[in-house]
Parts: sequence; C-alpha cells; structure tokens
Amino acid sequence: MSDAVKTQAGGAPGGGLPPMPETIELAPKKKAIDVKRVIFILLGIGLFALFYYLPQLPNAADPQGKVFSISREGQLALGLFLMAGCWWVFEVLPIGVTSVMIGVMQALFHLRKGGEGFRDFLDPSVWFIFGSLVLGMAFTRSGLTKRMAYKMLTMVGERTSIILLGSYLTVAAMTLLMAHTAVAAAMMPLLLAIHALYTDGEEKVTKFGKALFIGMAYVAGAGSIITFLGAARGVAAAGMYQTFTGKDIGFFELTWYMWPVGVVMVFLLWLFMMVVFKPEKDRIEGLGKRVAVLTRELGPMAWQEKFVLLCTAVMVLMFAAKSFVPALADLDRAAIILVPTLLFFLTKVLEIKDLEDLPLNIIFLFGGAMSIGFCLWKTGAAEWLAVHWLTMFQDAHWLVFLLSIAFFVLMMTNFIMNVAAIAISLPVALVIAKYMGVSAEVVLFSALVVAGMPFNLLIGAAPNAMAYESKQFTTGEFFLWGWPANIVLMVVLTIAILVVWPLFGMPVRIN
Repeated sequence: MSDAVKTQAGGAPGGGLPPMPETIELAPKKKAIDVKRVIFILLGIGLFALFYYLPQLPNAADPQGKVFSISREGQLALGLFLMAGCWWVFEVLPIGVTSVMIGVMQALFHLRKGGEGFRDFLDPSVWFIFGSLVLGMAFTRSGLTKRMAYKMLTMVGERTSIILLGSYLTVAAMTLLMAHTAVAAAMMPLLLAIHALYTDGEEKVTKFGKALFIGMAYVAGAGSIITFLGAARGVAAAGMYQTFTGKDIGFFELTWYMWPVGVVMVFLLWLFMMVVFKPEKDRIEGLGKRVAVLTRELGPMAWQEKFVLLCTAVMVLMFAAKSFVPALADLDRAAIILVPTLLFFLTKVLEIKDLEDLPLNIIFLFGGAMSIGFCLWKTGAAEWLAVHWLTMFQDAHWLVFLLSIAFFVLMMTNFIMNVAAIAISLPVALVIAKYMGVSAEVVLFSALVVAGMPFNLLIGAAPNAMAYESKQFTTGEFFLWGWPANIVLMVVLTIAILVVWPLFGMPVRIN
C-alpha cells in the first residue's frame, strides 16, 4: 500500500475519513452500586421483618387497670411505620414512591380490610395539600409573588439576616389568620424569588437557601399554634378536651397562653438558623436598586394578580368564619381551598400545563402520611404505644411526666396526623395527670405546642414538604437539624410550664 493510501486510511488531512478516536466506548459504563442506599433499603425491610417474626408484644395497662393488647395487624403496622421512616429519612426511594409502598404493604399483608390503605391517598387532607400547591402556583404564574417579594425586600433592606427575619415574621403573622399549609403555599414562590435574587438567578444550593426554606417550615409551625385559625389541630384538640373534661377552650384563651411560646420560638428559630446556616453573604449589594428596577418593570397590577388576591382573601375569610359561624362549621377545609383552584382554571389564570407541573411527589408523600397514620390508629398500635410510653412516667416527678407527654406527641406528630397524635395520648395523659396533681389545661396546652412543630420529617407538616420542593436541602439534613430545634422547643416549653403560664393565670398544679 502506498504512503498516500496509508494517509487516507489513517484519516490524515489529505484523506477522506475523519481521524479515529483514541478510545471507542462500545457500551455505556456501568453505574457503581450505591452501597449506602442498599444498606438502608435492607435496614427498612429488616425492621419490618423483625416485627413480622416477633411473638406478640406484651400488653399495656393504664393506671385504672384497663388492658391494651396489640393485634397482629397492629404489630405489623409498627414494623411498616419504622420501615417507612427509615426510607423517608435516607431517601432510598423518591419520597412519594415510599408513600406508595405504604399502601402496597398494607394490602399485601392484610393490615387493613380491602384497599383502605390506598383510599387514604384521596383523603380530604390530601386534597387540601393539592389545593395549597395550586394556590402557590397561581401566585407565581400571575406575577403576584414577585410583586410581594419586591415589596418586602424594599421594606427590610439588603442585610441577609434581616431578610430572613422579615420572611419569618411574615410567615408567622399570616398563620394567625389562615392555615399554615396555605401560608406555606403562598410564601414558597415569594421565597424562591428572593433566593433567585441572592444567587443572581443561578440554580444552586446555598446556606441562605437552607435557612430560608427550612426556617419557613419551622416558623410556619410556630406561628400556627397561636390561634385556632393556624391549623385544624387546635379546634380538634379543644373538642376532645371538652368531651373528656366538660371544659371549653375559648378562641382568645388559646391565644392568651400560646402567643408567648409562638413568638419566642419564631425569634429563637431565626437565631438558630443564623448560627447553623449563616448566609455566605452579609448583604445583597445593590439589592435596593435592583428591586426598584424590577418593580418598575412589573408595571401596574394585572387583572390576574387582582383576581388571585381576591380569591385568597375570600378563602381566608371562609376559614375564619368556620370558627364563628355555626352554619359553616361542617364545611370541609379541602372544599374551601379547592374553589379557587376551579376558578383559576375557569378564568385561564392557570392552564393545563400548570396542572401537569404540580409536584406529585409531595402529593403522594401526604397520601402515604395519611395512610400510615390511619393504619397505626385503626389497628390500635398508636394507642398501645401511648399507654406503654406514658405509664413509664406515672411515678416520675410531675414535670418529667408532662415533658414525657410532650415528647411523645412531638415524635408521633412527625409520622402521623398531629390531631391523631393528640387523640391517642390525651385520654391516657389526663387519667394519669389526676393521680399526679397536674391540671388538665397544662396537659392540653403542652401537647398543642409540640404538635404544631414537627421538626424532623417532611411528612410531619405540609410546610415541611413544600419547603423540600426548593431543592435546597435533603431529607437527611432536615432530620438532623430538627433534633437541636427539638431541644430548643422542649426548653421553651419547660419555661412556659414553670414560669410563663402560671404568671398568665393557668393552673398548672391541682390540690
């Protein structure tokens, strides 16, 4: 073969073929096995298998001698509860898929009749989450979110610490008048807009972002304990309390005792976030000028923005009226929040594409939370747990007993509905409280404080899950930093029990 032919075949400049690559990849590289993920998958399965093969767990008995046995289904529900918790915390599967697993396991192992585990995915509370997400999307699509963000930033200035505090105070103030789920849905787009200004539009994880969104979730819970309008748990717990004791808790009575705890927690959570997630920048230089320019670019308020505001205002009034107008008392919260959803699509504020963009991961997450919560409750596993836990402290100091009630509710409310956590612990706690000389009021209010602030798991409250959509933190980070926040909460509750509530007139001890 001549040199010319060789040159052409080799792909030299004079040839007709391109140069051969130095390496040819015949097949895509195999992904390395994620050993850590496999370990936690097996750990979750192992926890369920442990409860499957264990003999029946021992009975529990309250101080009056009533015996609580745990059924086979209840025992398996505990195993499923731990399996789901393990997979949620370590994200071995998308959190929504783990939720689907909860329904599948209940069906496969006959934990509940028929498809009850799946029907919980269509519970009104899940539809409430759906409506909240649509509301937040309407704020974003209409441009109202940017307008609100720019207005707030104009007021608080350029310092990142004050921007965080301003955001937290806005969230807490809104929860005084509307459900913290709706507040989180409305605030999320606003906070995303603020974070975009912080990063100059880049999509990246920052400490400021972690403080902004984890803090929003925590503060939404802190603010929601102050009035009956912040969440359904207050009204439900007051109803249970009246059934058990014959005493009613009034609207202003709740606020009188709760506002010191809620307000102090908002400021302590701000300090906590400034310590553990100190922003990379002390200030956003030139923010004032940029916001002024961006505000001018928005122009006058469009009809879509006005319509979203009007729908939101009417919705808030409806939520408030439920507490005062007897004819509206039985109106479901999900129905109220879904009315704006329908109106947004009827008026073309939102389009079909917006519906397709909704985060199903979060909706499935709450379906799974409802499913495991009802499973623990209806199989008797949650009540069995409560009796076992609280009777351990019946001979302890009265303050230790009260804090044990609070800690139990705090842990349970991360996994099941906070109303359910109170419902399973309150009857047992009130029985034991009589023997220990502790007033019923302090038992109720202690439980309500912690039920509003599940700091460890996304399924503990809707704002937690919504904050996760920011992609600024992992479920593991949320779980980890929730523990020091829990300690802060328990210290504040202890001071409230010993000092604040007695000063405000609450009878802590009874003769």
